[in-house]
Amino acid sequence: MRLLLVEDDALLGTQTQQALKVAGYACDWLQEGIEAGIQGALEPYDLVILDLGLPGRPGLEVLAEWRTKGLAMPVIVLTARSSWQEKVEAFNLGADDYVTKPFHMEELLARISAVHKRTVGVVSGGLVVEDLKLDEHTQTVWQGEAAHVLTGTEFRLLRYLMLHPGRIFSKTELTEHVYAYDADKDSNVIEVYVNRLRQKIGADRILTKRGQGYVLVSATA
Repeated sequence: MRLLLVEDDALLGTQTQQALKVAGYACDWLQEGIEAGIQGALEPYDLVILDLGLPGRPGLEVLAEWRTKGLAMPVIVLTARSSWQEKVEAFNLGADDYVTKPFHMEELLARISAVHKRTVGVVSGGLVVEDLKLDEHTQTVWQGEAAHVLTGTEFRLLRYLMLHPGRIFSKTELTEHVYAYDADKDSNVIEVYVNRLRQKIGADRILTKRGQGYVLVSATA
């Protein structure tokens, strides 16, 4: 999953971005409202964490513009204010959740996971696709009684495929959702990580659709 963090506080932004990376997310961080509005509209983010008190342009205006343009990515707003009216306004503009500062990082991570799972139609607490169960805390995938420890990139790739089972993704699409903006992106590397995942969960679980891309399929397919 690829996230956009919009937070003008340098210390909080640095700490949050690092925590998100450790948790297995590709995360871009911006500190200014106008730039955030532009990049959020151009890049295919899976979720945005948006501070409301931003320089250049307030977070509520950025959110309103995204929704007016028809951009449906989930947005969690960050606010240092306790005003219920501001929270109601954020929800009315299309926010999916909010976190009040100061917050515990574990709470933010839990809300990110819950909001995104609801967005893609996952209603259970864990991420499970038939015999595959992904432990997002240890970045391990369980297949029956067998546990496979994943590298950071393997984890991000498998999590994204498990969030969208049966959907075909091109190498370019997977690259856009697995790596951050400033990463050294090479769509051909995706093939390497797909092959590594196949060695762990079975070559028949991630199929290649010639000319289209990759798809996570049923164990009985």
